[in-house]
Amino acid sequence: MHAVVLSGGLTHDFPATTSCLLAELDSVGLNADVHTDVDAALGALPGAALLVVNALRWTMTGPEVPERYRAQADAQGASPSSEARAAFDAHLAAGGGVLAMHTAPICFDDWPAWADALGARWVWGRSQHPPLGPPVDVEVCGEHEIVTGIGRFTIVDEVYGDLEFRRSVTPLLQAPQPDDDGRVMPLLWAREHGAARVVYDALGHHAPSYEVPEHAAIVRRAIAWTSRA
Repeated sequence: MHAVVLSGGLTHDFPATTSCLLAELDSVGLNADVHTDVDAALGALPGAALLVVNALRWTMTGPEVPERYRAQADAQGASPSSEARAAFDAHLAAGGGVLAMHTAPICFDDWPAWADALGARWVWGRSQHPPLGPPVDVEVCGEHEIVTGIGRFTIVDEVYGDLEFRRSVTPLLQAPQPDDDGRVMPLLWAREHGAARVVYDALGHHAPSYEVPEHAAIVRRAIAWTSRA
């Protein structure tokens, strides 16, 4: 079995976090091809058991997008080609898995099928996260084999909030946003999308996130569940 990993983008150390993901993929028995080009990654999907998106690749356009990103849109913006989108659709139809990490809901903002598969998307001007800072208390809030036996744990990571949900999801992990009004945000869910299995894990901003034993175990289980390993 093998996986295709899309890695790369701005403002994050994707080489480091992708290295952590490769170690977890290997532990489950999946070898992986890593791509930094969107079309190359999606075009490599035929025959793959799993697509992992650990990237920040989007058009970088629109009035709500901060100017610091819009100024780089010509050089860094990305939108999958029609052939790449068709390859993704075929992957889902064949029962392939998707593991979407951290920044994945920001990706592919001009592609509704991506948000539909994940169940949510980032909306500039609405979605947000506090600065990386004090440890966050994460608790299990749902039942699934991915979180069975996992207790409350503490992690230094970003708590994404106020995503726009495109589909009904059942949170498996949640945490309060630091310095907020006590609102609790979903951090992990697993869903069936047609024949495909999809997991979104909002954690994973930096490599230390994968050093937390509970989070590492969750990632391994998510890989196994989505890929049917």
